[in-house]
Amino acid sequence: MAILVIDVGGTHIKLKLQGVEEVRKCSSGLELTPQKMIDVVHASTQDWNFDRVTIGYPGPVVDGSILSEPVNLACGWIGFDFASAFGRPVKLINDAAMQALGSYEGGRMLFLGLGTGLGTALIYNNFMVPMELGHLPYKKGLSFEDYVGQAGMKRLGRRKWMQAVFDVVARLRSAFLCDYVVLGGGNVKKMDELPPGCRMGDNRNAFLGGFRMWDPTLKG
Repeated sequence: MAILVIDVGGTHIKLKLQGVEEVRKCSSGLELTPQKMIDVVHASTQDWNFDRVTIGYPGPVVDGSILSEPVNLACGWIGFDFASAFGRPVKLINDAAMQALGSYEGGRMLFLGLGTGLGTALIYNNFMVPMELGHLPYKKGLSFEDYVGQAGMKRLGRRKWMQAVFDVVARLRSAFLCDYVVLGGGNVKKMDELPPGCRMGDNRNAFLGGFRMWDPTLKG
């Protein structure tokens, strides 16, 4: 059983086949509908044989269902029948949760993805809980995401942005009684040091998370 993982982003679609080192990239963007994504994937994987598909989606996913249309892609994702389009079993997961799953090493782990916004997920004893903590109120009428996302870095400057990241991590780690926090996303590389109890994630862990989606011991 070979699994194809599709990591859908606002600028690129990343593809990885289980057991193959190569990662393939295709263009994404505001005109990408789910059917166009399917067509692009088929065209890019003609020489790959796979039996199952995991899709990391840039938006909230609960119980395998997309809850809202993406911000940086075209509409039409809610209710789309991916399994019929691929002719194979498909599992959907939020993209931050997929990277969180690939980063998990036991215990109670909080994942925070520092990117355009703030991706969040909690995993405890192999039970995964996707979350949308980034939209919760933080300071001055703004959300956590407004401070530690890309817009916050531009507004605050890197030093004050890092201070905000340290504070947000401390608050959320305390609230969820986490054993450790994994900081992922592209902007974590811009930090000179990490907050206590944190380790740096790796975007490549998203593929491992996509493969783990088919592990029968996974809950949530």
